[in-house]
Amino acid sequence: MFGKINDRTMKLNEYGEIAETCLKKIPDHFACVYMDYMIVMPNHVHLILIINHPGRGTACRAPTVEQFGFPVHGSVPTIIRSYKSAVTKQINQIRNTPGMPVWQRNYYEHIIRNERELHEIRQYIRFNPLQWDRDDENPVNAHL
Repeated sequence: MFGKINDRTMKLNEYGEIAETCLKKIPDHFACVYMDYMIVMPNHVHLILIINHPGRGTACRAPTVEQFGFPVHGSVPTIIRSYKSAVTKQINQIRNTPGMPVWQRNYYEHIIRNERELHEIRQYIRFNPLQWDRDDENPVNAHL
């Protein structure tokens, strides 16, 4: 949906450009967030968010829980929901398909606890495009 892998690099289409631009703008809307590493894949994104980023001039607490109807600014659920909403709105404006879903319902999150794990996850994200040929979600593999 967002693009395709060509010559081992990601070529973003118009929707992928929107997804990438919105990712880069997350810190503009959440002062305590730093985008460490990210990539837009054809049907999903990978990102490492650093919350409560030192040096941004703002003391922040990294909330992790929110209740239905009471979003917590700066929490991972609020950040991801805001991101998905912004991307969906822009894509649906282009397609003239208001209210159509763009994303899967949920997302996967993981707390990175040390430098070794951070390095491993950065490597996974970096090399993930090379795995697209074998991905079950790749439409080319649908017949397999």
